[in-house]
Amino acid sequence: MSEADEQTAATATGREIWIEKYRPQSLDDIHGQEEVIERLQSYIEQDDIPHLLFSGPAGIGKTTAATAIAREVYGEENWRGNFLELNASDQRGIDVVRDRIKGFARSSFGGDFRIVFLDEADSLTDEAQAALRRTMEQFSDNTRFILSCNYSSKIIDPIQSRCAVFRFSPLSDEAVAAQTREIAAAEGIEVTDAGVDALVYAADGDMRRAINSLQAAATTGDVVDEEAVYAITATARPEEIESMVTNALEGDFSRARATLDQLLTETGMAGGDVIDQLHRSVWEFDLSEREAVALMERIGEADYRIAEGANEQVQLESLLASLSLSE
Repeated sequence: MSEADEQTAATATGREIWIEKYRPQSLDDIHGQEEVIERLQSYIEQDDIPHLLFSGPAGIGKTTAATAIAREVYGEENWRGNFLELNASDQRGIDVVRDRIKGFARSSFGGDFRIVFLDEADSLTDEAQAALRRTMEQFSDNTRFILSCNYSSKIIDPIQSRCAVFRFSPLSDEAVAAQTREIAAAEGIEVTDAGVDALVYAADGDMRRAINSLQAAATTGDVVDEEAVYAITATARPEEIESMVTNALEGDFSRARATLDQLLTETGMAGGDVIDQLHRSVWEFDLSEREAVALMERIGEADYRIAEGANEQVQLESLLASLSLSE
């Protein structure tokens, strides 16, 4: 399920979106990034915040950390006036840097510096990043930049060298489970242990997806259980993925293909989602090392071909066929 689909499902009841309702307001409230938060708090305590670069996958607290920093530096009443947030994936060109960022950076009030938060900075073109680097130099006395990205390798070296780099890791299962239970209790939602486990599995370290899935599943009945979670997230059960791979390795291609067809048509999974679940589950299967290596090799090949535009079902069936024919 895409983020847009999750938010649509989450707002189906007309209630407030829980990812915003329960977004941490301070660094202390952020779950699962203790080492990063400790270092950020030391900067705030010393009143010496450098340019920052946050890297890591989606839904793990990068944007929340940036807004929490602004709240703690400027206070609840003044932080919005001193904080400019831009999404580089929507505004990728050099004009964004030249116009909006420079215009904001030229004015400073209510403090020694203002904060520019540039989300998905790895989407900026090389020309825009070069312009951003010059802007960071020009306004370093009254502006601090916080850049957020999925892949720090896509940020040019001159910018990286001017930032303190923080690498956010996917959230632990324990952190996701604790947060979902806390929200369920606050909303008066009954959630089973199996339901929490399913939320954790579907989220795969992404807190935003876990919370959106919880809110969406809560609209389907009185209890959020395993069945409701897998249905609303269009996620295959781990045992379905394992059965499909096991049947293929045992040479039963027909049964493996039938399971794949069910996942694609009845469950509504995209080919890329099947690949992702296969990849993260390889070492959880009861496979020999040779079988696991063979599966990883086929997954990598299928993933590349799908990314290049090949037919998803054809490539996944080819993957299963190759496993069925392996010795």
